[in-house]
Amino acid sequence: MITANEALARLKAGNQRFMSGVRSLETDVKSTNRAGFVGGQEPFAIVLGCSDSRVPAEIIFDQGLGDLFVIRVAGNIVAPSQVGSVEFAAEQFGTPLVVVLGHSKCGAVTATLNELKNPSQSTSSSNVMSIVNRIRPSIQPLFESGVHQDPDKLLTACIHANMLAATNHLRHGSQILEQLVMKGDLKIIGAKYSLETGEVTFFE
Repeated sequence: MITANEALARLKAGNQRFMSGVRSLETDVKSTNRAGFVGGQEPFAIVLGCSDSRVPAEIIFDQGLGDLFVIRVAGNIVAPSQVGSVEFAAEQFGTPLVVVLGHSKCGAVTATLNELKNPSQSTSSSNVMSIVNRIRPSIQPLFESGVHQDPDKLLTACIHANMLAATNHLRHGSQILEQLVMKGDLKIIGAKYSLETGEVTFFE
């Protein structure tokens, strides 16, 4: 297995190809070699990202079958099932890198802001509220600060805060992951995808 820094370099290079509209030959070859992955997988990176249909990790990082272990949930929140999924991949496959991937104009963060503005009026779904309540603690301080006077700046700041909170949760909310990080076997970082430009900015 490659190192975390090598894995990060591969993601950065893949995103550059995506922004340039160039797809690697290796990615195309992998997509036609399904039989080669029946026996197992060795993903070089774990990506915990949002379910938003505009942010498919394999595409924006130009990676193929078997390259990424992708966990997608609205708002890229971290709940026990997401922590368990990351633990599984890190332990089972020795994957050295975890990327928590937020994105611009996130609907889940917007829904949380709407709930803060109009409590209990923005949604009637208890399931959606479970997502909102995961996001709320990281963005409420920003909502209550002066930033809320500028809706665009507020949303951008809240998306960043939510991504950082999810990253920190993975770093410090699992004994398994903490030990892997301390041993130097795992690196956990945050990132943000721009719907407008296609660029992923990493926060190491």
